[in-house]
Amino acid sequence: MLDIIEVLKQKVSAMVLDGEKDYVVEKNQALGAFYPILLALLKSKPGLIQSLQNQLNPRLADLFNGNSGLKQQLLQHLSPTIPVDQTEATLNRAIAPTLNVLENEAGTADGDGIAHFLSTQWANIQRHLPTWALPILTGLGVSTATAQNVHPTPTPVQHPKEEKKSGFLLPLIAFLILAALLAFLFKACNGDKKVDPATSAATQAAATEAARLQLNTGATGDLVTCQVYLNNPKYMDILQKEVKQIFNNPTGCGADSNPMYGNNFADQDLIPTVLKHVKGVPNTNLEWQGDRLTIQSANPADAENLAAKINPLLKKVKLSVLPAVGAMAASDAAALPASTPAEVDRAINDSVTQAGQALSSIDRNNVTALDIASALNLQIINFATASSAIPETNKAILDQAAELMKGAPHVVLTVEGHTDSIGNAESNKTLSLQRAQAVAKYLVSQGVQPAQLKAVGFGQEKPVADNATEAGKFKNRRIEFKVVNTETGTVRTVDDQGVKKQP
Repeated sequence: MLDIIEVLKQKVSAMVLDGEKDYVVEKNQALGAFYPILLALLKSKPGLIQSLQNQLNPRLADLFNGNSGLKQQLLQHLSPTIPVDQTEATLNRAIAPTLNVLENEAGTADGDGIAHFLSTQWANIQRHLPTWALPILTGLGVSTATAQNVHPTPTPVQHPKEEKKSGFLLPLIAFLILAALLAFLFKACNGDKKVDPATSAATQAAATEAARLQLNTGATGDLVTCQVYLNNPKYMDILQKEVKQIFNNPTGCGADSNPMYGNNFADQDLIPTVLKHVKGVPNTNLEWQGDRLTIQSANPADAENLAAKINPLLKKVKLSVLPAVGAMAASDAAALPASTPAEVDRAINDSVTQAGQALSSIDRNNVTALDIASALNLQIINFATASSAIPETNKAILDQAAELMKGAPHVVLTVEGHTDSIGNAESNKTLSLQRAQAVAKYLVSQGVQPAQLKAVGFGQEKPVADNATEAGKFKNRRIEFKVVNTETGTVRTVDDQGVKKQP
């Protein structure tokens, strides 16, 4: 008989913990305790399922509707021996793939259909629910009442003296239980108002980068890509809703709530107003980082007009207008010499914009592997030297691709990593594989099925340019996406003319 909790432990935990080296056992235990809590919440609130499905990166904060007090209680129970932020990051990565498993098991993506499926699994979910989680779920408005006992309850022998005593005790017990429940709810509702100075200081110390908002518009001024880096779940939710409403975009922004980022923007109350001005301005990049705002458009006049509207509104933020975005293709951008950082950054931004536009133009009802691979190959993923960490600039594009691939299980891609010729050939091959694996793992963390991706590292074996020049080396350091024929397993390259068989 199916036990959905065991299914999640086998499928989702293995995916989320793949490649983890620290606190693996503890994180696995935390996931096991989290699944029944998550499913109990989804069963009770089908509307939440749809809300999470619309998020590129659903987060733990999305489950608690701003009640940080209850969220902290959950994390404290799940993180008795490991850093809380690591546990929260692990749970965040598990939400999207859990939804995918539920859709597959329920045979539908409809929230009510998934909730009905969870009702059939309620006995298993209750069996796995930790006792300490019941008050948290109650605080979130979720009933965890068990079914009535099927065994008849013996009728107690009535004694006149004890009946009088019982009549006195029962109201007293009921009063004490009610008082305890009210005290718990009061504490939960007000938990986020009490800030421990030591905790606050530690949080501030942990923030090493300013909060950042990055977004790009396409040829018609519609939202193409958006990414938010902010350690503030409440404002993250507010900003997501504003972006979706302003741009009429159901996806909104990719979200990263790592504690390393600040918890507010300077003049953040003005962000929605600024975004309303940005809407409709074609091919524009906006980056709001802490107290700095930069604007860049394909048409210089558009950027200057936008700045003229925005600058008078700002009080604490410094606005800068960058040189116009070029229209060069990713292949041309890769030919730029790596010794000119400004030009390289501009080329990378251009490539990301083009990739985002290409992904946005794909019909969700007719997704093909060629469309996705072609779009992904437009972007430049410029890894730092000797690093396999995916640049933040590229994550929004990968998020978009993941959303499409989740709804298109027939799309199967090979992710190829390549390096230049500097260094040891064997080491380069290992590094190229690690980079390809990092991209594949990131897509899986966003809900793509592992079977849809294969990572391969070629190192310096397949250069596309002359390694004797800096421009050639820059072009050779790349990630390529190839189409896989799901029937034959044949890998095919992707170019402007379509798909060609790999030699």
